[in-house]
Amino acid sequence: MRSGGPSDEAAVHLRRLRLRALSDKLRESLLFLPALMLVASVIIAVVLERIDETHSSTPLPWTFHFTPGTASTLLGIVAGAVITTAGVVFSLLVISLQLASGQFSPRVLRGFWRDRFGQVLIGLLLSTFAFCVLVLARLNPAARRAPALSVMFALLLTLASVVFIVVYLDRISRQQYVGRIVARIADETLALIHELPYGPHVGMLVGEHAAVPAPDTDTLGERLIVRAPKDGWVQQISRRAVIAAVPPGSVVRLETRVGGYLVRDTPLASVWPPPQDPRPTAEVIRAAVIVGAARTMQQDIDFGLRQLSDIALRALSPAVNDPTTAIEVILRIGSIMRPLVLADLPSAAHGDAAGRILLTPYDMDHAEYVRRAFDQIRVYAAGHPQVLVALARTQRMLRGACMLAGGGRDHIVAALDRQIVQTVTCCDPAMLPEDRARVELAAQS
Repeated sequence: MRSGGPSDEAAVHLRRLRLRALSDKLRESLLFLPALMLVASVIIAVVLERIDETHSSTPLPWTFHFTPGTASTLLGIVAGAVITTAGVVFSLLVISLQLASGQFSPRVLRGFWRDRFGQVLIGLLLSTFAFCVLVLARLNPAARRAPALSVMFALLLTLASVVFIVVYLDRISRQQYVGRIVARIADETLALIHELPYGPHVGMLVGEHAAVPAPDTDTLGERLIVRAPKDGWVQQISRRAVIAAVPPGSVVRLETRVGGYLVRDTPLASVWPPPQDPRPTAEVIRAAVIVGAARTMQQDIDFGLRQLSDIALRALSPAVNDPTTAIEVILRIGSIMRPLVLADLPSAAHGDAAGRILLTPYDMDHAEYVRRAFDQIRVYAAGHPQVLVALARTQRMLRGACMLAGGGRDHIVAALDRQIVQTVTCCDPAMLPEDRARVELAAQS
């Protein structure tokens, strides 16, 4: 990159963006933390061996003393049992993923991948096995006693593994409960909502914010079209990196949003007037938009609503027929939507001190969030009056919150009014008049 100017400014934001993306990938990795623990166990084995060699003639306090033959038998049993148990734990994890995917939604699996306790258990089992094997390989059968510290640490690792396995069995059984899965998704979504309109995850304020109207692109002549480098879902966007990529006085418009799907070579952003050297600008803009194979919760509030809707739709399907779960999901959606409809969303137009303008016309507004929260559930709940009652009451609650808050939320109230009317209208024609009356009463009260 060129030194000075927008490129250096963009580089700072791009580094932060890449670090967040890397951190999220490592958090979902079942390999990273166990690999670190495995390396740590090897280092500890080497260090303890040196200490045992230094005190080979003097017994160390607070340690057990074994002959090399006894220690070899003990460590061999532990290593064999631990690696067998590790296979059982992996099997339990795979079964849990299959059950969660089939019963709820494939999109909830990321919560199981991100479970730090499960990653620690896998790392502990691998570390115990590796440590025992390394100590076994360095045992001297002719010595008077086995290395006390090494054997003692192996026993501590074994005890910790047993405790973690018991706790993990309890934990993994509780994680399958739909209430915990729904609560976890809601908490992740609320964490992003509480950062609105600007925060370290949802996107920081660009320069000195100013409400700038979108210019008429038909009168601006030639533009630079930055095209998507690959297919995939938009996981993160650094708005500050995007606006820093263009020269002063330029206008840049993002042709996508977080949570949108990009097709390779379709427009990603438009810049006018086009810079003299378009290549660095295009490279920075492409780097400022993280595209991946799946949606994530790094900046995507809509993805949280999508996951909850999927669980409700699966519960309302004839194969499952679990309206109670659908009602619980609707209540959680209400907990998410209340702070969301009361929050200020990032402006669709930003301007900085250098005269650069960033336009984000495809970002979701409150009305679209309302539609995403209720549209599909309403359709599939047409034959379930209890679910429709919960839906109507939740929508009325949100409408009341907007009315009390005031402050120019008429468009949100209008969107909620449409949802309330549609909730009553979509009642199944075969529904009993008494049940339909209950839905209408919930929509009016």
